[in-house]
Parts: sequence; structure tokens; C-alpha cells
Amino acid sequence: MLERDLNSEKKTNARWNIFFMLAIICTINYIDRAVISVCMPQITEELAFSPETVGAILSAFFCWGYALMQIPCGWLCDRFKPGKILLIGGLCWGIFQIFTGLISSSKLFMFIRTLLGVSEAPIYPAGAKLQSIWLPATERSRGSALVDVGSSLGNAFGAPLVALFVLWLDGWREALIAIGILTAIIVFICGRRLMTTPDTNKNVNQAERDYIKKALEEEWKANQIDNKKEKIKVELKQYFKHKSFWGMCFGFTCGNCIAYGLMTWGPMYLATVHHLDIKELGGALFIIYGVSVLGGLLGGTITDTLKRKFGKEKYNKIMHGNLLLIGVATGGAMLLLSQSTSIYMAIICITVALFFQKWSGCLYWTVPATLAQRNNIGTVGGCMNCVGNIGGAIIPLVIGAIVGSTGSYFLAILLFACFGLGIGLCSLVINFNKKIGE
Repeated sequence: MLERDLNSEKKTNARWNIFFMLAIICTINYIDRAVISVCMPQITEELAFSPETVGAILSAFFCWGYALMQIPCGWLCDRFKPGKILLIGGLCWGIFQIFTGLISSSKLFMFIRTLLGVSEAPIYPAGAKLQSIWLPATERSRGSALVDVGSSLGNAFGAPLVALFVLWLDGWREALIAIGILTAIIVFICGRRLMTTPDTNKNVNQAERDYIKKALEEEWKANQIDNKKEKIKVELKQYFKHKSFWGMCFGFTCGNCIAYGLMTWGPMYLATVHHLDIKELGGALFIIYGVSVLGGLLGGTITDTLKRKFGKEKYNKIMHGNLLLIGVATGGAMLLLSQSTSIYMAIICITVALFFQKWSGCLYWTVPATLAQRNNIGTVGGCMNCVGNIGGAIIPLVIGAIVGSTGSYFLAILLFACFGLGIGLCSLVINFNKKIGE
């Protein structure tokens, strides 16, 4: 009966509409994250913040807010509708962005940035959970890439958008308020469409519904200890004892340190070292992050193609090979940046590094669904993002301390090169063919 249904009716592609909506929300998410970095040269000039204070403000988002809420948000996404959790968080982060444009104290900046981090925390745990609901294993790299590509689009369009708002509205405060209002409107429109499943979404026909159901059933049957239909129950502490879990967490952390380090301090580096004004900065960041979009999309497509061609028995080699290549390319680009004196060479090096980092991001976001039991995927994804964003929280502080004490970005860029190599090396301890707990 199932085969007849699949053959007689062409399946819809409503599952990709879900991830397109997620990509839009992630784009807005990263516009909200990046806006403060783009405005920071003007904010620093007006409010006289030191490099150490700037580092603390940029770190507050990741540390006290975003990172610490990853595990609770993952737990919530496992037990409630992930789309609903995401919608509530998105509306809140628009409100907090508006408040950012109304304050002047460095302490208030840190406090509001912390609240912004709390409200933005559900996006990636919700994305990982929605992968396990909507996508077969052979499509998850592309699904993950669609979500993660929003980070590049947000930075690409965020920089010129912020520059436009600053010039049009005549100030960074007005720009922040305008971005916050725009955020709330877009998240409300897109977020409402994520609160469905393949069984309840009216745009899914029976052929697509059967396709998703059959693929997910085959995946979970292949990973059961026996032929019974009862679920394997694994406590969270069992994941903490497994080297694959920590390889996933630390490999993802290395990528995050590069992404967040460049997102927070990249604009300041280009403005101070290469003397770009806000319009030139917007153009440079548009090129850098616009090209990096291709890293996630192309990388996800290549990896899914290799999975389909060579099958599960080659899955470890495919993932290890991809991530080692990414690590070498990212680290090499950062080493070249440390020797660069030309603005054009600097832009090329940063672009190459972020191209491959986005490729690594889309791969690492498929790992929670690969390693975790189904009822733990959101929580495990939250753990990975928590550890990764602790790194994201620390790196702005470290760069601020390096720049403040040495007056140079050289050592910070060498640190990025080490993180690049870590992306590939950490993947070698992950067994992509076996779920934890079996």
C-alpha cells in the first residue's frame, strides 16, 4: 500500500518550507547579534568604552545569556513544540534589541545583552529537534545548512542594513530600535508556520508524509538494540561519559570561537587596522558573509551527496575527511591573515575562513541527531551549543585583553588559526556510525 501511494502521487516539499522559515528567523537572529558589533566603533567613540569594556559587552550575550540557556532550551524543545518555544523567544529578542538603543551605561549594555542572549537561545536546539521530526538522515546536512546559512545572511545583510539605518536615521540608537521592531514583525510572521508536524501541516500531502515516516522508521529500527518498538532510554549523564559527545562539543566550539570572534571583533579590526568607515565596513562585511553563505549550502549538498553515494558504512570517513579538510583550510586562511597588510588580502582571508567554518557548522549540527537517542536530540544539541557558546563568550574577552595589552590583533589571529585546526582534529574522536547508549 505504501509503495503504491508513493508511486501514484508526487510528494510535496513542504518540509523544505519549514527550514526556509527557520533560515529567515536565523538570518534575523544574526542581524540582531551583529548590529552591536557594526555600531561598536560609533558607540565606543560616543561613550568612551575601553577595549576591555567592549569585550565584556560583546561577551555578555554569549556567556550569561545564550550559552547557559542552551540545555534548558533543548530540554523545552524535547518536551514542547520547538516552533512555539522559538516564536516566544523571537518576539522577546526583538523587544530587548529595542531597549539596547535606549541605554548608555556599560552595565546596562551587559544586562540587556544578557537578556538578548537568553531570548535567542532556543534557535539551534529547536532547529536540531525539527530536523529529527521533518528530515531523513540523508537530507539533514542540507537542512542544517539552510538553518546555519542564516548566520551568514544575517551578517551579510545586517552590516549594510545597519549602516543604512545609521545614516538614514542619523544615529546608532535609532538604528538599533528600528532593527528591533523589524525583528519582532518578521519572527511573528515566520514563527507561526513552525508549530506543525508532518501529520498536521496542511501543505504536506500523503506521499511526502509517508516518505518522511518511512525514512524515520527505518533510521530508528536500524539503531535499536532489539526488534522491539520501545524506545531506548539514555540518561544525560551517559552522554557526558562518551568521547564522541565531547569530540562533538569541542569541535563545534572551535568553529564557534572563529565565527563569534570574527563577528564581534571583525568590524573593529577592519575599522581600526584598515581604516574602513561605516559605509565601507558594510560593503566589506556584505562580501565576506555573502560568500560564506555558499560554504554552508555547498558543503551540506556535497556531504549529503557523498552519504547517498557511499552509504552508512563510509559515513565515518566522509565526515572525518570533510572536517579535516575544513580545519586545514580555515587554519591556513587565518595564518595568512596574520601576515596580511592589504585590505583586499584581509577580506579574502576572512572570507575563506568563514566559508569553511560555515561548512563545519552545518556538519556539526547534524551530529546530535546522529549520536543521540530520539527523545534526547534537543537536549544533546543544547549541550553542544552550550559548550560552543561558552567558547563564544570567552573569545571576545580574550581578544579584548590581547588588543588592550599588546595594541595588536596578531596573537588573536594566531589563536583563530589554532581553532581552525581544532575543527578537524576534534572530529576524529567521534564515531558517526553508532548512537550513544547502544
